[in-house]
Amino acid sequence: MIGAMTVVKINAITVPAGSGDELARRFAARAGAVDDQDGFEGFELLKPADDRTTWLVVTRWRDEESFKAWLSSPAFGHGHRSAQERAGGEAPGPVGVHSELWSYEIAGGSAGRP
Repeated sequence: MIGAMTVVKINAITVPAGSGDELARRFAARAGAVDDQDGFEGFELLKPADDRTTWLVVTRWRDEESFKAWLSSPAFGHGHRSAQERAGGEAPGPVGVHSELWSYEIAGGSAGRP
């Protein structure tokens, strides 16, 4: 169940047509990297189901302070490095051509039935 104090951060990443699979591959390669961060409540990578080229990275946090603590943590930097970089190689080029961070607080909703 999503808590009353939950904040939602959405990173809207625009990628060139045909590059979305690479974005998904990179996210899969670092799956779970944020799971143990204090205040982290969940994550989804949303793939466009139409001809849009903007993917959404949706994270939920207990509060704004938890999100900010993650941004300044060593785990953030480590989680955003590629496997190549962690092995001492060069960073691959970026997949995204533009991104925006959107911030929301949950104001209502429904958990649905199990």
